[in-house]
Order: sequence, then structure tokens, then C-alpha cells
Amino acid sequence: MTLILGGARSGKSRYAEQCAGDSGKQVVYCATATAGDHEMQARIARHRSDRPQHWKTVEEPIRLADVLKEQADSEHCILVDCLTLWLSNILFDDKGTVQRTLFEQQVNALIECVDKLPGDLILVSNEVGSGIIPLGEGTRRFVDEAGRLHQQLAQLCDKVVLVTAGLPQVLKWTG
Repeated sequence: MTLILGGARSGKSRYAEQCAGDSGKQVVYCATATAGDHEMQARIARHRSDRPQHWKTVEEPIRLADVLKEQADSEHCILVDCLTLWLSNILFDDKGTVQRTLFEQQVNALIECVDKLPGDLILVSNEVGSGIIPLGEGTRRFVDEAGRLHQQLAQLCDKVVLVTAGLPQVLKWTG
């Protein structure tokens, strides 16, 4: 299990896709984004066209643990891109109100299942805690929850990589 962190446009997704392709296993790409505006629709379309056609794609913005359990197989490499989009999907509703129950259920389900899954798992997430402290309560909550999630997953993962300017830096490797 690998956690790949990095800032926006750091190269983390490209690195994760390379790792998945190099695994020699059937790749299942789990996309968590939703197309809420034209820019995001274009971004999702570009990502779809950039991926190899033989990769299976599953789009799931909320019930990530369920998808992982359904798709996990010793012959699969599941690539989740990205956890921060998933986190915002489960933390806030369309009006920006915190969905405490859904958030807690989904995070707990993810943490409980990830280290029990057969096959390879690559998790991609934005490292959002290295910059300016956000002014808004909701944004601060998001940064705090992302940091907590990353810490929990880093403890469970065999490998943790930080990608900066397209350069992967291994932070942890127990394999």
C-alpha cells in the first residue's frame, strides 16, 4: 500500500499512474472527482483520455471503502485519485455544511479496510497543510481533517512518497 502526497500540479498523479502501470497488475482507477463546473468537466475528460484504455475506471465520490472492497483482488492494482476530493465530498454538503455523520462513517470505513485488501493499493492526496493557515472555519476544518487522514494512512502504508516538482521523495518504505 502506497500513499502519494504532493501539492497541486506537483506530478503526484503522473507518478502514481507510472507506479500503477509498472505493477504488472490489472489497474483499477478509482476517481473521486465530481464535475461541478465546466472547468472540472474538462479536467475530468482530460484525465480520462490520458489514462490507458485497458485500465478499468470506477467513479465514486463518496463510498470509497465499498469500492475498494468490491475491486480488490490479488491481481489488481487499485489507484485512488484523489483523497482530498473525496474528503471534501464527504465532509461538506452542497451548501458547505459539515456532514459529520457521513464524514465519520466513511473515514472510519476507509481506515478499517485499507490494510486488509488483497492486491496493490495506491492512494493519491494533496498535501494541503504546508501553506498559509486558512481564514475560514470550513477551510481550516478541511485542512485539519486532511492532515489527520494523511497521518492515519501513513501509519498503515508500506510506502509514503512526497512528490515535489515532479520529483518523488520517499518518506517511508518498509518493503
